[in-house]
Parts: sequence; structure tokens; C-alpha cells
Amino acid sequence: MTSSLRLNLGPQHPSTHGVLRLLLELDGEKILSCEPEVGYLHRGMEKMAEKMSYIQYLPLVDRIDYLAGFFYSELLCGVVENALEVELPDKVRAIRVMLLELNRISSHLLWIGAFLMDLGAVSPFFYAFREREMILRYFEKLTGQRMMYNYFVFGGVRKDIEYLEDVEEILSILPEKLDDYEKIITENPIFLMRTKGKGILEPKTALNYAITGVNLRASGVDYDYRHSDPLYKGFDFRAVVMDGKDSWTRYKARVLEIKESMNIIHQALVYLKEAGKLEQKLINPLNLKLPEGDYIREIEAPRGLACCYVKSTGEDKPYRLKWRTGSYYSVNLLRELLKGEYLNDAIAIAGSLDIILPEVDK
Repeated sequence: MTSSLRLNLGPQHPSTHGVLRLLLELDGEKILSCEPEVGYLHRGMEKMAEKMSYIQYLPLVDRIDYLAGFFYSELLCGVVENALEVELPDKVRAIRVMLLELNRISSHLLWIGAFLMDLGAVSPFFYAFREREMILRYFEKLTGQRMMYNYFVFGGVRKDIEYLEDVEEILSILPEKLDDYEKIITENPIFLMRTKGKGILEPKTALNYAITGVNLRASGVDYDYRHSDPLYKGFDFRAVVMDGKDSWTRYKARVLEIKESMNIIHQALVYLKEAGKLEQKLINPLNLKLPEGDYIREIEAPRGLACCYVKSTGEDKPYRLKWRTGSYYSVNLLRELLKGEYLNDAIAIAGSLDIILPEVDK
């Protein structure tokens, strides 16, 4: 008779995509159970909001997911705008959508590179970062920052959009590069062995664990919040839904989602090239107070549905602020996905979920 072995996987970076500790129980190399333990990176982002005015807090929110900072700026701005019943001009919506989708692509490109690095493939990491660098350079030209942008403000954007020729160049180069990725990765026999049939996520399990975003759609559930989001009104795009349910399908779904994001960016670009001068009525942040009540804003972020909830008592700062992030739910999902798998597949399966720990230890 043999006894099981308890093994700490993490907390270390980069293979657990942040300081995540997975307490595994093993029978040989087969995983009997997994208990994720978080909290090693806790930054108090929600508690800090209670002591800061809305404008003081706004520059911090890009850091909740530092790979998708525009989404969290949009969430906080959206909460304030909804509370004050401010309607965004069409040009502001187009600017925000274009930047959000560029940010989604840059996030997915980093994930592709990091995921393949988890599996021991080095070259795709450099290829993905090469294209991601084009997007980050554009963000830097526009906002002055490569990752923490602080470009969205209450009621609009900090300044009019510029350097649209850079976006056109990105759209002209990316399709060919994505085809190159797929030639190297998608049907690679080693990659298939490491991902096909591994980390099966059944739709019922995904819904029970409140999974959203690409991970949910790769299990065959057709839900993309962008179709319900007023910000995306007028944009024509489809949700990428696949039913393979495994790690390979989650990879393929993200590749297809990059292509769909390029379609959305193209539509925004066509509009912005013809739009006139930016006209917006910004909200004065110095005397900004939300009416008493509860306010919420959701968005389809790269790692699933994200939302910001604010409880206001009429002061110039939130009484309570809460973030809902996709990665938090994906981490909990590892309890189910790793059960019955083998130790050498644990990092690959965890990586396929696109977890980032700052979203978890917020």
C-alpha cells in the first residue's frame, strides 16, 4: 500500500503566472486534488479606494491587470458616467473601443508567448512579443506609457486620438504574423500531445465556477458581454465559440479572437478617420461626488467578464468599491481541472486559462 504525496507547486514566477501556490496531492505523478492558495501578492486595491477621491484612484486601476489596463480604466470611468447619467459622444466610444481591442490583442499575444514558454517552446515567445511591441509603442506615443495609460477620464479621453497610421500598420502586419504562429504551433505534434484532451472544462463546470470570457466560449457556451455593452453599439462582430473544451481549444479560441478584435479595430479606424474634431464634456473631477446609491459597470476583458461595483454615500470617495476579475474564478477552477491529470501537465493546463495574479490578489 502506498501513501499520497503532498507537493507545493509555487509560489513562484513565471510558471504559475504570478505568485500562486498550488497545494497538490499526488499518487505517483497523478494529481488527486489541488488546493489553490492566493494572497502572496495582496495590494489592497479595493481598500485604498475608500480613502481616495475618484480622480486620485483613477491612475491606480490600470495596475489591477497591468496587461489590460485600459479595461479597468473604462470600468471606473463607466461607473462614474453611469451614476451621473453622462452619455459618451460617438467619437469617444470609437476611441475607447479601438484602444480596448488593441489592448486585448496585446494581452493575448503575451499569453501565447508565455503559454508556449510554459511548454518549453522558446521561439513563439519572441515572435509574439515582437508584434506586441508594435502595439505598446503605439500606446506609448499616444499616452506616454507602455502599460499604465491613465488615458480614459471621466466623460471622455485625455486628448484626441493621434497616429492612426500606426494602427493601420499594425492591422496590415498582424494577419500574416498570426498565420506564421499557426504554422509553427497549431498542428505541431508536440503541442498537440501537451494540449489535446488535457484540462477538459465541461460547460456545466464552467458555469458553476462562474467562468466567463474565452475559457467559457471554448467550452461551447455562447456568451460575449460585448454584444450587450452599449460601448460596442454599432460594431459588427461575432463571438468566437468552440466546443473542444480542452487546452488546445482555449489556445485556438484566443487566436481567432485576435482576428475578431482586428475586425472591430478596423471598423473603429474607418470611423475615426472620417470623424471631425473631438468634442466632449468632461466631468470636473475636483468636485466629483456620486449620488447616494449602488453602481456597477461590466466589460468583456481579456480574462473574462470584469466589473466594478461602487457603493456611494454621496461623498467624494467610494464608501465601498469591489472589483470582479476573471482570473480569480479561473484560479478556483484549477481544483476541478487538475484532478486526475498528471503533474507534468499541471503548468500547461493552468497556463491555458490565462491567469494573472494581480487580478486575483487585488
